[in-house]
Amino acid sequence: MGEGKGSTLVHLLVVVLSLVAFGFAIAAERRRSVGVVVKDDISNATYCVYNSDVATGYGVGAFLFLLSGESLLMGVTKCMCFGRPLAPGSERAWSIIYFVSSWLTFLVAEACLIAGATRNAYHTKYRGMIYAQNFSCETLRKGVFIAAAVFVVATMVLNVYYYMYFTKATTTMPAHKANRTNPTVGMTGYA
Repeated sequence: MGEGKGSTLVHLLVVVLSLVAFGFAIAAERRRSVGVVVKDDISNATYCVYNSDVATGYGVGAFLFLLSGESLLMGVTKCMCFGRPLAPGSERAWSIIYFVSSWLTFLVAEACLIAGATRNAYHTKYRGMIYAQNFSCETLRKGVFIAAAVFVVATMVLNVYYYMYFTKATTTMPAHKANRTNPTVGMTGYA
């Protein structure tokens, strides 16, 4: 690693994995399942027919790509708990702030992705004999995957800043551990 710069490969992989997760989240929003009420003339029963279920796969794909990007970064930085201690100063403070913030946005993004994929996969196939006027099929609300995509981008930005400040805080020499060539206290005897 360079002087407080970090590995370009780690930066690149985190950004690429997050952008792929973003793309999958956008694709999942555009391909959400839509249900149509169909009436069976023979049995007089109503039921829902849904179009393709590809949005669930896109949501799970986004979940896995974001998880792999976060796992990569936490593996490289040893989750800030293990390894070399961070040098005191503003770099350590910023790396802690970005670490906590990136974890919060990561958890929200993952929750939106998995909840959206789960809810999109849940379909009511058969309703029985219902004579309600306002009968509608259950579908995923608009915007769940979009919210996840926004939090994926926020996680990506915070992860890049976290890694940048983390590498600065680990490569800086602490002031109390400076290498000294001459002793500061003389230990000679009196003549």
